[in-house]
Amino acid sequence: MARATAPDTAAERLALELSGGSAADTTTDEIATWLADSRRFRAFAEAHRDKIRKKLRSATDDDARRDVRAELAVAHRLLADRRVDLAFEAYGSGKPGPDFTVTYRERRSFNLEVTRPHRSPDAASYAGPLLAKLRQLPPSAPNAVLLAIEGVSAEAFDVAAASRALRARADAKNEDFFTHRGLAGTRGFYERYLRLGAILVWCEDATGEARAALWTNPSARIAVPDRAARACLACLRAG
Repeated sequence: MARATAPDTAAERLALELSGGSAADTTTDEIATWLADSRRFRAFAEAHRDKIRKKLRSATDDDARRDVRAELAVAHRLLADRRVDLAFEAYGSGKPGPDFTVTYRERRSFNLEVTRPHRSPDAASYAGPLLAKLRQLPPSAPNAVLLAIEGVSAEAFDVAAASRALRARADAKNEDFFTHRGLAGTRGFYERYLRLGAILVWCEDATGEARAALWTNPSARIAVPDRAARACLACLRAG
């Protein structure tokens, strides 16, 4: 990707330190650009330098590297709003837990787990990634999942339909479907599903409102604060 601006030397050095790549590496180049463009993202990267470096250098194939790149791209977008602050892996590096804790207007608002599905956007193929992320949502806190998808519109993935499909399987007592995906059957699914307050879908290559969509779970025990969620939605839609 061509640089939008020429990163300064310090930004390039930090990007190289984080990624372990070369200056010509696409991911390193993007990170350097983000660091140069945003003081807030640079402060975030410096504060979480060790965690980011570990994740990037542990990403040994293209898909894994793109997964980490998606997390950092989301952080770069959200930190464009000065009302938003992020903590990275606040529950501990390498432990089950969400990627980010979002603070909105200096109040701890919600946890945000980012995932990049590796298949086409349909309810059936996304069931696995969604269920996997449910296992990482802690109790007693508002939680959201962000799906970073490819394509031309965030609406390509119908979150409401996926939710209905999963609940239909649970209501039909399809225990094997959930146990094969790491949950304790239908009871385990509902225990985790009720921790999910919202899903954001982000399609980076789309434009305008098609770039991001927000679905809220009416069954959630703890709702994601609406203003905080919509501030994040606006960041993801921004050009």
